[in-house]
Amino acid sequence: MRTTIPAIRAKCERLCIMRTGAIVCDMTNKIFASAADAVADIPDGASLAVGGFGLVGIPAVLIDALLEQGATDLKTVSNNCGTDGFGLGKLLEARRISRTTASYVGANQEFARQYLNGELEVELTPQGTLAERMRAGGAGIPAFYTPAGVGTLVAEGGLPLRYDGDGGVAKASEPKETREFDGVTYVLEHSIVTDFALVHARRADTAGNVQFYGTARNFNPDVAMSGRVTIVQAEEIVPAGEIAPADVHLPGIFVQRLVEVGRQETGVEIEKLSSKGDDRS
Repeated sequence: MRTTIPAIRAKCERLCIMRTGAIVCDMTNKIFASAADAVADIPDGASLAVGGFGLVGIPAVLIDALLEQGATDLKTVSNNCGTDGFGLGKLLEARRISRTTASYVGANQEFARQYLNGELEVELTPQGTLAERMRAGGAGIPAFYTPAGVGTLVAEGGLPLRYDGDGGVAKASEPKETREFDGVTYVLEHSIVTDFALVHARRADTAGNVQFYGTARNFNPDVAMSGRVTIVQAEEIVPAGEIAPADVHLPGIFVQRLVEVGRQETGVEIEKLSSKGDDRS
């Protein structure tokens, strides 16, 4: 029998102290032996924030373990829903995602196909708004005002959340509250808190403090903050104190589980090569 969401939350509440809607774990050992062990209790129907941008900073090892684990009817929150054959794209191809909140569809053909055929519910949101919704969720802020989206379907409602498969809209977004501050109109956006978060990092220490590398940082810190249970795949895990305080990009208070995965290679999403004799002046 698969573990239920209430059972997971009850387990976390026994292990953790609840503060402003976020979970702060009091566990002394956050290290798991494998990615499979780290994601073993993610149940059907779980909401899941996932880090990365394009092919960079993707927690691919954790995603592959979750694919093997079998959880389905997942509600994901990520910049995009992976690429064809990689990252969240694998879960999408396996029909394991029922709803996604994203800012970008990109060149993922399976994403577009499922969305337009009414097989996938999609909430599109401005990219900066998405990042702040997750960060705010981790900071205990229930909602905030932003000018992004004012005067568009983002604020006025009517964005297609789900198509009916015949070109019509089966479900559309609702209008959002707006308010003026100093003569400028803002739209109210609600924060995001998910059951789990999957994150990729260059290094982590045994206390859960995390260091990212370059642009692989992208959405990962905000994703980590938004998860009630945050699982970090780190290329290297070092003793607590080995990462200099100034190099800690994410405090261990936001991390509940760690797994060491070794060095990960970043692929090339779109390769463009010049032909011999091309004028490159």
